[in-house]
Amino acid sequence: MVLRTAPANEYDRRLVILSRDHGRITAFAKGARRQTNHLLAATDLFVFADFRLFPGRNAYSLVDASVKNFFAELRKDFEAVSLGMYFLEMAEYFTREENDERELLALLYQSCRALTHPAYGKKLLRAVFELKCAMLEGSFHRGDYAEGYSSTALYTLDFLLKTPAEKLFTFRVEDAVTEELLSIAARERKVYGDGHIFKSEEFL
Repeated sequence: MVLRTAPANEYDRRLVILSRDHGRITAFAKGARRQTNHLLAATDLFVFADFRLFPGRNAYSLVDASVKNFFAELRKDFEAVSLGMYFLEMAEYFTREENDERELLALLYQSCRALTHPAYGKKLLRAVFELKCAMLEGSFHRGDYAEGYSSTALYTLDFLLKTPAEKLFTFRVEDAVTEELLSIAARERKVYGDGHIFKSEEFL
């Protein structure tokens, strides 16, 4: 999935891609900024695809892509695309090169899918993404939240711990519980985020 894209030279693009088996990788797509280039659409943000790459000395070269999802719906909703860009930035920050990142990639993909459904509250979506990130990073300790929160919030934490990304976005909670989850997520992010400030968060 494309996490970041930027111009390179006159017509090329530099991409940061999150892959399942090789983690976060940098790739260059030659001529991808030309309107007639077959890689133009495949090298945009949020694109989920099978990418054909060749390794180079410092980066990969992208030669072909079979797009599975463009997430075009996100571009019609400013709040959704802003939250989606926040997810992309977080994914880039927390992933590593040559690492097995299939769980975080699945979380990112399913979170973007949930963003395209207006019925799913964006505050809850953000809380779920941040909390699941903490759990995947291994910094989350359920024992830190044994008391002081509602039973529904604690049940939700247990659900997030044991549930794969593909089945995460199947529940709703009251607004008060969402606020509890957001407060826990903010506390956790200070730990696993090491105080890092995300640029995209300014839009939220």
